[in-house]
Amino acid sequence: MENSRLTGSHQPITKDLANRVKSIIATYLDLPEELLVEDASLSQDLGADSLEITEMVMAFEEEFGFIINDDMADRFLTVGDIIRHLQASENARADRL
Repeated sequence: MENSRLTGSHQPITKDLANRVKSIIATYLDLPEELLVEDASLSQDLGADSLEITEMVMAFEEEFGFIINDDMADRFLTVGDIIRHLQASENARADRL
């Protein structure tokens, strides 16, 4: 159930998905959004530890309304990995409608 819809009310994922992802990362890592380019490594470039990444994944789940399984979350190495996964999840959801 990697991309299951959570219950509750959530904002729809729109073209500003990248900005929303960057805003969450910036908040959790206390960094300016300008540093959050798609190829920035969460741990190497941005200094995120495993707990911070786990907390961000939970924030992405809440913000976007998807469950992100642990195997997928372990593949989030860059900002772009997160954006691409969430966009693919949204596209799959739209295809089911």
